[in-house]
Amino acid sequence: MASTKAKRRNLNPISLAFLDVMFCGFGAVILIFLILDHTSSVAITEQNPDLAAEINLLQEEIKEGELGLVALRNTFSDVSFEVVTAEGLARRIQAQLQTFLQELAALENSSVATEESLEKLRADVKALEEELLRLQASAFEQDGNSVRQFLGDGNRQYLSGLFLGGQRILILVDSSASMLDSTLVNIIRTRNMSDERKKQAPKWQRVVKTVDWISTQLPITSRYQIWRFNEELESVLSGDRDSWQEVADRDQLNDAIESVKQIVPGKGTNLEQVFRAVANMSPRPDNIFLITDGLPTVSDRDSNEALVTPSQRMNLYEDALEELPEGIPVNVVLLPLEGDPSAAAAYWQLAQYTRGSFITPSKDWP
Repeated sequence: MASTKAKRRNLNPISLAFLDVMFCGFGAVILIFLILDHTSSVAITEQNPDLAAEINLLQEEIKEGELGLVALRNTFSDVSFEVVTAEGLARRIQAQLQTFLQELAALENSSVATEESLEKLRADVKALEEELLRLQASAFEQDGNSVRQFLGDGNRQYLSGLFLGGQRILILVDSSASMLDSTLVNIIRTRNMSDERKKQAPKWQRVVKTVDWISTQLPITSRYQIWRFNEELESVLSGDRDSWQEVADRDQLNDAIESVKQIVPGKGTNLEQVFRAVANMSPRPDNIFLITDGLPTVSDRDSNEALVTPSQRMNLYEDALEELPEGIPVNVVLLPLEGDPSAAAAYWQLAQYTRGSFITPSKDWP
């Protein structure tokens, strides 16, 4: 009996402490598990069907909205086609009206003409005038404000402040080598690349998109002309440089934009010849868009200097302004260019003096 009690007294206390720790730890884990709130996962599981139903509803609305957008675009295209057709018919009626007026004048001066034939011609003239007025009113009602369409990122509408009205609109596109990039180093690099790489230069692509955007904002009842200039000046359209083209002629306007896309920028900038050519147009434009990036670098006077200083560029600009006729608004779209700090102030003053607009667009415009 005594030996058994001695054995019990000789138990190792370290083993008891270890078991106590293990049991306490296990109990703590169980207690924490019981304390934790398990309702959150259940709630999420219960809410998932509602969220899924709401997502499905939104997706259906998105599909309906896309279908509605396609329908609106188709309607817009149909209306634009009807407007262009009406404008073409109006031009034919106007030409026929002029012919009848000439015949009427000839008959009135002829002693052989009978009163009956004169009255018939007057009635025809009056009917054509009424039809012409009806077609023009129809073009304005259906708006006709733009023949072409330009979709930017997200189908945005751009608030540029540019005055897009006028009956004879001239678009001047600077196609000099500086339009390849905004820094002098990259201009030199790109200038030595292939023509295809030059046409794809980011800065030049902005110029092309700007012309494209302006073409979509032209009033359908107006006429237009697009010139490209560097050291030379020419129209992007086939035919006479001074002739005005109808905005309502959608195919020809599309061809003009395609011609702009094929331009390869190069050489210097001669603005003096451009403004002199504007002064020689008959009739003159009543609204001008000038897309450029700096002051001119050459003039009609021969110069052997390889480098043009900022002060010389300002003198060339002032010489060019002397050739610009008064009373024509000039809207300037100025792109960035390194090393020409005076350009922004000079072109801003030109826009203010001529009652035009001046913008320096961001990289994502238009």
